[in-house]
Amino acid sequence: MSDSYYELLDTADPRGEKFGATDLVRGTWSAQIQHAAPVSALLVRALERQETRDDTRLSRVAIDLLGPVPVEGALWVRAQVERAGKQIELISAEMLAPGPDQHPRPVARATGWRLQTLDTEELMHASAPPLRPLSEARSNNMAANWDRNYVHSLDWRWLTQPLAPGAGESWISPTVDLVAGEAMTPLQRLFAVADDANGVGAKLDIRTWTFLNTDLVVHVHRIPDGEWIGIRAETNYGPDGIGTTIGTLFDEQGAVAGIQQSVLVRRR
Repeated sequence: MSDSYYELLDTADPRGEKFGATDLVRGTWSAQIQHAAPVSALLVRALERQETRDDTRLSRVAIDLLGPVPVEGALWVRAQVERAGKQIELISAEMLAPGPDQHPRPVARATGWRLQTLDTEELMHASAPPLRPLSEARSNNMAANWDRNYVHSLDWRWLTQPLAPGAGESWISPTVDLVAGEAMTPLQRLFAVADDANGVGAKLDIRTWTFLNTDLVVHVHRIPDGEWIGIRAETNYGPDGIGTTIGTLFDEQGAVAGIQQSVLVRRR
């Protein structure tokens, strides 16, 4: 396997671009199911490539996970413009994978608002305090606790102690390509780790609880710069098995986006 999450197998398949997944997409809840971060990044790749325009960019992306995304077998990704416009466009993307009957079915969807850009550098502002610098973060060598999976594709460094009170904070950098032979765009890099907010903000012992998120919604006010993405996040838990992760995403210059995730909490 190459050092990437996916390999592009066919660009001309009528169901969409056809991909094969590598071991690095394997999730931490099950080795047979893909982690949502590579899935999200691949959907963002499709959004970015759909009828591209130099004068626009994605401002909000919502990812919905429709069910387990299998590691084995082919995947197809396709995109379309839902609402065209000069200043505002809505783009959608869909991932297909074989179901129990081996027929392709939707397993994840993304929608993205694409807005026309304008020079407003004089107005730049971000209210969230910056994360402490990368030099103060430490590696927990998380990969040592797992067989080869998504965690092995990251340089993950913590600024806070996992499960400690208050918001969790980490710096994370993917160390592999999204698609073999392609350089990640800044937004693809952001979404290759954005789903980790649930883990950064978690307050539950993974040995006792599962806490799977069904979605992620990211509002991007500034395109990130550099190799590292910072996450500050905290999860709130209700009395009925449902939680919400709320957080901020950073580059080394400051905040770039806000993120929210729905979380399904279950006792093991």
